[in-house]
Amino acid sequence: QVQLVESGGGSVQPGGSLRLSCQASGATYLFGCMAWFRQAPGKEREGVAGIEFFSITTYADFAKGRFTISRDNARNRLHLQLSSLNPEDTAMYYCAARHGRDCRLASSDFSVWGQGTQVSVSS
Repeated sequence: QVQLVESGGGSVQPGGSLRLSCQASGATYLFGCMAWFRQAPGKEREGVAGIEFFSITTYADFAKGRFTISRDNARNRLHLQLSSLNPEDTAMYYCAARHGRDCRLASSDFSVWGQGTQVSVSS
């Protein structure tokens, strides 16, 4: 079973940036889709962005123009560049993967999950 480990979270001021990374213990080329989800306290987990093996990307509306997802299959890594952050982006961010290519960001479709990395945005 491939394991996913996130890193790069932290505390930033509004307008700031962070780069999240997800290191897989095995080959990411096995996954048709890899994605980032987030969950804020008291809220349901929601999809942020997904990327298919051939780098076709999907973004939630709130992420478009601010966040960029990328994957490096040679290094078994997934990244999420966060910019123009605001307090509403405060959440635990999770890396997830599935073997199918569908990247419609439904959490129930993903079978492999990381433990999460916390992002906090406040002044």
